[in-house]
Amino acid sequence: MAKRTFSTLEAFLIFLLVMMTAITVALLTLLFVTSGTIENNKDSGNHGSSTTLSPTTTQTSPITQAPDPPPFQNFSGYYIGVGRADCTGQVSDINLMGYGKRGQNARGLLTRLYSRAFILVEPDGSNRMAFVSVELGMISQRLRLEVLKRLQSKYGSLYRRDNVILSGTHTHSGPAGFFQYTIYVLASEGFSNRTFQYLVSGIVKSIEIAHTNLKPGKIFVNKGNVANVQINRSPSSYLQNPPSERARYSSNTDKEMLLLKMVDLNGEDLGLIRRGPNWFAIHPVSMNNSNHLVNSDNMGYAAYLFEQEKNRGYLPGQGPFVAGFASSNLGDVSPNILGPHCANTGESCDNEKSTCPVGGPSMCMASGPGQDIFDSTQIIGRMIYQTAKELHDSASQEVTGPVLAAHQWVNMTDVSVMLNDTYAVKTCKPALGYSFAAGTIDGVSGLNITQGTTEGDPFWDTIRDQLLGKPSGEIIECHKPKPILLHTGELTKPHPWHPDIVDVQIVTLGSLAIAAIPGEFTTMSGRRFREAVKKEFESYGMKDMTVVISGLCNVYTHYITTYEEYQAQRYEAASTIYGPHTLSAYIQLFRDLAKAIATDTVANMSSGPEPPFFNNLIATLIPNIPDRTPIGRHFGDVLQPAKPEYRVGEVVEVTFVGANPKNSAENQTHQTFLTVEKYEDSIGDWQILYNDASWETRFYWHKGTLGLSNATIEWYIPDTAQPGIYRIRYFGHNRKQELLKPAVILAFEGISSPFEVVTT
Repeated sequence: MAKRTFSTLEAFLIFLLVMMTAITVALLTLLFVTSGTIENNKDSGNHGSSTTLSPTTTQTSPITQAPDPPPFQNFSGYYIGVGRADCTGQVSDINLMGYGKRGQNARGLLTRLYSRAFILVEPDGSNRMAFVSVELGMISQRLRLEVLKRLQSKYGSLYRRDNVILSGTHTHSGPAGFFQYTIYVLASEGFSNRTFQYLVSGIVKSIEIAHTNLKPGKIFVNKGNVANVQINRSPSSYLQNPPSERARYSSNTDKEMLLLKMVDLNGEDLGLIRRGPNWFAIHPVSMNNSNHLVNSDNMGYAAYLFEQEKNRGYLPGQGPFVAGFASSNLGDVSPNILGPHCANTGESCDNEKSTCPVGGPSMCMASGPGQDIFDSTQIIGRMIYQTAKELHDSASQEVTGPVLAAHQWVNMTDVSVMLNDTYAVKTCKPALGYSFAAGTIDGVSGLNITQGTTEGDPFWDTIRDQLLGKPSGEIIECHKPKPILLHTGELTKPHPWHPDIVDVQIVTLGSLAIAAIPGEFTTMSGRRFREAVKKEFESYGMKDMTVVISGLCNVYTHYITTYEEYQAQRYEAASTIYGPHTLSAYIQLFRDLAKAIATDTVANMSSGPEPPFFNNLIATLIPNIPDRTPIGRHFGDVLQPAKPEYRVGEVVEVTFVGANPKNSAENQTHQTFLTVEKYEDSIGDWQILYNDASWETRFYWHKGTLGLSNATIEWYIPDTAQPGIYRIRYFGHNRKQELLKPAVILAFEGISSPFEVVTT
């Protein structure tokens, strides 16, 4: 290996990086020790360093159990309830979660984020399940524990850890800040209790709506392929799998989509769940790491189109039809179908290291099919929607059978796996490899570290050892051939850096088995997993089961590659935190769950060690400061007015005196940041046609100094817009702070001058 040399400039930049890292760690540690933050002190519950929380035994208020609907006589099917609720959280002063890119903070809103809940109950009310698809990067353990706690407080034992699945869609454009393990807290640049409470409330509300709306109905399943929307972003890793195994499949990605159609007994639509990467695998990363607007990405756009089509006459986020597009084994699957190219030369960089001759790995980036990231998101999302609609319209195979569930908490750092009758291996304490720091072709890190790195670097090893201590020989040996960059399983200050205790869970609905995976399976990992769990069901009498992988569920543990892919140590393998035998461990654990369900022995299973619930988390370093207006101005005043006239296809842009949008995550007087309204002569009033959940609108926040800020609202006038008189309204909340008084958050609004839209 050639000796690494550094130029004077590189050496100086590295020195600055080391100093900044040391100062940041020191400040975060100091902040944790003092623990005097407003946000964390608002947190409910005990305030010790750690609390072990059992959602099934702890309640915060008397149980007010809602009554079940009475048994519906003489029908075959299920009680079905669907619900949707806003879970957007902060759209400013918070990092976006997914790429881990420093400085990629939220500065506005493209679309709202929603939690979509689907509750299915057997006709006699004896068994039920709740599947919740949440438009977030992933589900954190803290989020799940708090949701279960609130559900128990209201419904008693109806909704529990075994029959409730929370699944993140994996948008990389949602807010961070809702985690408790240190590696994620640092990636979030602090814990935000404001966003955490907003998310919990939204998820719980969606379940409450679904519970209230339970009615008799039927479920139908359908499958079909989606073409031209995905590529494997680590094809060289996929090729590490045995040729005989690869020969069984026509592609290095899963193209099949599975859809559940839910109708009432009269055949009217209630909703659908499109559970993909198992049947349709895709990363919601059409919006790359240059984006600063909160949004739901390609999967969310597919849901948006389906709901808008079915809920005609309703604004986005409203209406009875609910379309949940959930994640699955999307680990190595990208929507950026033009593939990786060097940004500076245009040549392909689809190689084992994903690096360019000039500029290295930071220049190797993949792009989508559109003119920009907004266009690519819509192109990919529309094709997903179109296939879902076709499957929905032709769905005829009814799902029948009992609702069953099995769940365990497992210490994933210490699972013994029998590979055969005589040979056993173990999982490892968590660790991240060098290629984790390289990023992917969907979002490069900017560091001079390449994917496929199988040897450590003495320079970075020295920095790590000085700041965090040396990894033990045991963890180094366990993770081979991964060169360890961060030995997170041995770091415990201020709290453990990665989870030890992980949820494993299966819920069956007749012949459909939903496996809740706490991470991201690669394509081949998912195929092996489905096959193994299906065989386990078959061996105990449950024939013809369809195993669905639901990804990013309940707690986040990064990636799960096959053993062969792990040897290549690209990004996904370096991020397989429990070592080379992680997939084998999950297969063994989920086979145990399948066996327990098939043999009716779930009651005999141990619940496992309960996960912790940490308090006094490192809070964001961004202060809450009062909002101010320029002299002679008021909040909501127009700074840049609309033009008098626009044509279809043009963009209306209006700028207002603004306030920090994060205030609206505390005071929710207004449910939208904006509306586009048309004057209707027939009623003599303004009619709302678009809000901030509409893909035709964009809300930008421009942060100034000392509490000053502006808000810009854009409306992309669609071809369907009718000629007439329009206006734009802005809704905000400003933080007011008077001397020796607590801060208050006040609602305000602004209105543009009317303007005319004319057809071409």
